[in-house]
Amino acid sequence: MNSRMKRCALAVALTAGGTAGAAYGSGFQLMEQNASGLGNAYAGQAAAAENASTVFFNPAGMTRLPGRQASVAINAIGPSAEFTNSGGSTAPLGLASPGGNGGDAGGWAAVPNAYLSWQLTQQLWFGLGLSVPFGLKTEYDQGWVGRFQSQLSEIKTIDVNPSIAFKVNDVLSIGAGISYQRAEVKVNRSVILVPPFESHTRIDIDDSRWGYNLGVLVNLSPATRIGLTYRSAMDYDLDGTIVFTSVPVLGTARNPVRANAELPDTISWGIAHAFNPRWEGLADVTYTRWSKIKAVPLVTTGASPIAGTGVTLDTFNFQFKDSYRIGVGLNYQWSDRFTLKLGAAYDRSPVEDRFRLSFLPDSDRTWLAIGGKYRMSKQATLDFGYAHIFVKDGSINQQRGVATPPLQGNVIGNYDNYVNLLSAQFTYAF
Repeated sequence: MNSRMKRCALAVALTAGGTAGAAYGSGFQLMEQNASGLGNAYAGQAAAAENASTVFFNPAGMTRLPGRQASVAINAIGPSAEFTNSGGSTAPLGLASPGGNGGDAGGWAAVPNAYLSWQLTQQLWFGLGLSVPFGLKTEYDQGWVGRFQSQLSEIKTIDVNPSIAFKVNDVLSIGAGISYQRAEVKVNRSVILVPPFESHTRIDIDDSRWGYNLGVLVNLSPATRIGLTYRSAMDYDLDGTIVFTSVPVLGTARNPVRANAELPDTISWGIAHAFNPRWEGLADVTYTRWSKIKAVPLVTTGASPIAGTGVTLDTFNFQFKDSYRIGVGLNYQWSDRFTLKLGAAYDRSPVEDRFRLSFLPDSDRTWLAIGGKYRMSKQATLDFGYAHIFVKDGSINQQRGVATPPLQGNVIGNYDNYVNLLSAQFTYAF
């Protein structure tokens, strides 16, 4: 069984490296780090510590897991983002043909994660997590009205997170981990370099960084525990290329480029309280410092026929604000084998209306979730969940004219968004 578990974890890691995330938490943060928490809308995950996925949410929670166990989850994420044009033009000065609304810029994606918790002594635990903490993909129909700002936008991350936990006494446990995280960013769009000819650009940039996470778990009583956890920011210096294709006279031109962006740190407080042997309540408050991301310039680091070194080709003007999330959940022990889970949450977006971008048409979100846990045997558990996220309608008014290279036109209209989530997780104690 040990070798089978190792092969399964390796497969998940390889899949994560090649899977495009679809943002469903605020901004492009992915809360979907297990299936066992989805039924509760991820309420109280800093205190829940149900299985090895606590490595991500609070490493101190491993002290509640005797022996060894591994968890593997697959999360199907289905966002929908439909734009309605209300006065935007494809490009400034009428230099390109008009376009449509772009269809549904969302689409289903599979996001996996895997975790291992291993009790080494009566007081010490080791853990390992493989996860996708940030992800985004928006893709519009060819020829849509906003194609000069975004045709395809994609952010992928993978995080490897070894951790330790120490049980100080029956009341207090502490945990810590380090993260090796890799990020890849891709942006495809149209561009006019030689009017009136329409060309295309492809931006591919990536980087890897180290970070850390910390956690504390306090047992206030046999029925109540609270958790506090922190995940550090990641300061990325992304570099790669921008490729201009179908350029009149020049053909294809390539520029090396870079962009600096700091992915935010997060602090979360959670509580779990058993009202009686059948009913358990969960709650949490999570704060994410998205305001670290303001304007992100894309700067050339080498010369080409298009631009010289040190030229700012574009600036992604996010101007994010800090966000918070509040969640509540309820578990009902239906039988010895089955637990019913319910949850709701409110997730404030870091996106301000006046800075909403076509590749991140995010708004405030409200979660409703249901799920369950089925104990297949003494060693094996199956978790599953479903959530629907109601996304507040959002307007966009991105008027970017001749002074903004490359020419990007005006995108003016409204977004109608929602997200569906489905998750399943297998946990095995060995």
